[in-house]
Amino acid sequence: MQSPLTQPSSSDLFKSSINEYLDNLPETVHAQLYKSPETCLAVFRLLPALAKFYIMTLLFQETAIPFLDLNRWIRHKKASGTTHRRNPSKIYQNESIKRLKALNLLKEIRKKLKHPKTGKTAVIVFVQLNPIFRQSFRDALTGFRAGRQLDPNEKITETIEESEAKESGKKGLKSSKDNKSTESTQKNLNALFSDDNAKITVEFLDSYCLSKWENILHFMVGSEIAEYPSIGVLTLLRYSGLMELPSDRQRRENSSSGADADEDFVVDDHYIDGKLTPPSGEELKSLLITKSGFQFLLQTINSQIWTLLLQYLKMSEKLMMNPVDVLNFIFMLGSLELGEGYPIGMLSDTQLIMLEDLIDYGLLYYPRDAASGGKGKIFYPTRLATSLTSEQTNFKTASAALNDQIANPATEADQTRVEGSVIIETNFKIYCYTSSPLQIAILNLFVHLKTRFANMVTGIVTRESIRRALINGITADQIINYLETHAHPGMVKKAEEKYAKKLEFENSIGNTYAADQLKFEILPPTVVDQIKLWQLELDRIEATNGYLYKDFANDFEFEKLMDYGEEIGVILWKDKSHRRFFVTTEGNTQLIDYAKRILRKKGE
Repeated sequence: MQSPLTQPSSSDLFKSSINEYLDNLPETVHAQLYKSPETCLAVFRLLPALAKFYIMTLLFQETAIPFLDLNRWIRHKKASGTTHRRNPSKIYQNESIKRLKALNLLKEIRKKLKHPKTGKTAVIVFVQLNPIFRQSFRDALTGFRAGRQLDPNEKITETIEESEAKESGKKGLKSSKDNKSTESTQKNLNALFSDDNAKITVEFLDSYCLSKWENILHFMVGSEIAEYPSIGVLTLLRYSGLMELPSDRQRRENSSSGADADEDFVVDDHYIDGKLTPPSGEELKSLLITKSGFQFLLQTINSQIWTLLLQYLKMSEKLMMNPVDVLNFIFMLGSLELGEGYPIGMLSDTQLIMLEDLIDYGLLYYPRDAASGGKGKIFYPTRLATSLTSEQTNFKTASAALNDQIANPATEADQTRVEGSVIIETNFKIYCYTSSPLQIAILNLFVHLKTRFANMVTGIVTRESIRRALINGITADQIINYLETHAHPGMVKKAEEKYAKKLEFENSIGNTYAADQLKFEILPPTVVDQIKLWQLELDRIEATNGYLYKDFANDFEFEKLMDYGEEIGVILWKDKSHRRFFVTTEGNTQLIDYAKRILRKKGE
């Protein structure tokens, strides 16, 4: 009845997200992760709004509830018109429940119950929250662990006491252990609240983290930099496929295998596990950007960080690092407070290794001890770390750092640089208010730049500039998203006014369907359409993985499954005359479950 179709898919680095990574983890790893309240809070922030609502509803529900009760908490609103069978509410609900099941947050329990009137036995599906997640998430919300409320100051004190006690034991000072531990605790607490640590402000952390991050991006675009990124950063850039050595590129181009010559070279894992000699630091300084690297530059800074962190997670598995410790530490950073210092004594050995690595990316600041000249015992999370799991971040792009407008967004010009700086007209001319070499270099990827002033550059979007970007692996959607993300506030305001007028007009004449279909357009539609048309000149065929359903026994089976597939929005193509249709890979499982339910009803 079904046959899988394997279509060639482009190697897009950014299809991998933290959600997909978590979905692919085994249930045993999920169970260990959910023992951490910080991790549970971070996972909750990554869920869709309806999934969050289900969790909060079931959080203090001790018993399982019927699965059908989940349908009572949403309003099923079908699209108007006879030709539109898609049910937006049903699609959204299915996606939310699928996310909860993939993360092993929602458990199904099947019970056999007798009907009170007919006496027939039926199988009823009940659902409940994962008990480990439920308890840890309760602790995260209420501030309790093991029946006791935590005091943040007490946590730091106990951690430093334990750390100093271990150091005293190693030195053989057991006789005066209690006195020295008390003195060391007081000394470290004084250092924690000393004037030196008070100088580490939020403004300093913002400037520090973005200078670190932009140094990496400047290296990728080939700008002149005073200091190269660390060996660990360069190794990860190469391992992730964002950059490659000249020898890698030559090997890829001269490869006689059946692989596509345009695909980015993938680093052999034997370089990571030590079976092959890794390249030296001088060799890594000659890295060249790849197609995936060009795509990487057009992402928001939060997406860029998660892209590298996901690659770091995969590389850490090759290095035999504990994945639970790695993930818990990343998620814990998202729940820390910006500008506050935290002792390293509470970190595991794996997390101490990560501490040194994350400093190189600007996620953490680890000041030196003024007395000893070495590393201190307090680390500070930067805004890049604390915003990892938040829905909004103050850093739209890395170019905001070079303009140094994070700390002083008082003036109108400063606010423009932080919010957006690009203006594009219907004649394809672009004006960008920036002095950042990095943002200018990114614009040069798909814009023909003509003039550069002290605080502004001008250019024009041409067919040749877009084709050059497309050949380098940048898609039309990425260019459009980049321009929308960096649009000048004036363009956004004008688009809002235009959308409000159209919405008011459609509602005034009672055309609710047209009002629902209105789109908020920041960029001129002529520019957007032309960029997509230029891409179609190169990409005339779009491949999609999925399943083809055919050879139905009768029209009833075909219509029943096709109607359900259209309702949940998983059908990509259909042919009624030959009784066949094509569904997405994700929708295949839902259709199979629906067909099994129909067969069970027939058998009863």
